[in-house]
Amino acid sequence: MPLTLHAVRCLSDNYAYLLHDPASGRTGVVDVPEVAPINDALTAKGWALSDIFITHHHHDHIGGVEELRAATGATVWGAAADRHRLPPLDHALAEGDTIPFGTELARVIDVSGHTNGHIAFHFPDSQLAFTADSLMALGCGRLFEGTPAQMWHSLTKLMALPELTRICSGHDYLSGNAAFALSVDGANPALAVRIARFDDMRREAAPMAIATLAEEKATNPFLRAADPSLKAALGMAGATDGECFAELRARKDRF
Repeated sequence: MPLTLHAVRCLSDNYAYLLHDPASGRTGVVDVPEVAPINDALTAKGWALSDIFITHHHHDHIGGVEELRAATGATVWGAAADRHRLPPLDHALAEGDTIPFGTELARVIDVSGHTNGHIAFHFPDSQLAFTADSLMALGCGRLFEGTPAQMWHSLTKLMALPELTRICSGHDYLSGNAAFALSVDGANPALAVRIARFDDMRREAAPMAIATLAEEKATNPFLRAADPSLKAALGMAGATDGECFAELRARKDRF
């Protein structure tokens, strides 16, 4: 039985994600920007929190971890490489580690670039990947610590996941990301179709930071850096994929 997913809107544009295993009753949360909306969701669902999964150290992803751990006794999982600036970890993780969660095994992926030590959590049986500020809906995270080559390497690892994987990212940046995507890839019909759905999604209160990997690969310009048509549109027909990605990230920074 797949895990039950519930997205929780936090702060101004963050998402936390609750994961519930119906068989075991175990419930986890990916990132804790703040406590109140997560507690409200747990109460509404009747779930007891058992695990906290941290993707990276930025305050808008860990600000409520200590308070939530104290209230629930949840086990905290995070990157060994980032532990010096995370709340105290019960389990320090590295790429390739697996996490037993109810009836499923989650896999840890190093997706450094936005920050060094940023990790993603992939739950293959439930077709879920929690990518926070690495791969984002129609975008990717700004490179605060890593290099373009490092981020491109991280994105290529995520692109290798099954295409039906739902990518659960850390923010609703869709308006800005869509505007940038149109500026560099406006001839892409799949992008136009995706953007046309935004108003309906907001009206229906659908989580804006979730899309399948297939949809991201078709519409997210940062995942299309290897596409010859996008390279040509950028005037980079002879560039490597990594060079094209670096140019896209630089343009987004200036956008």
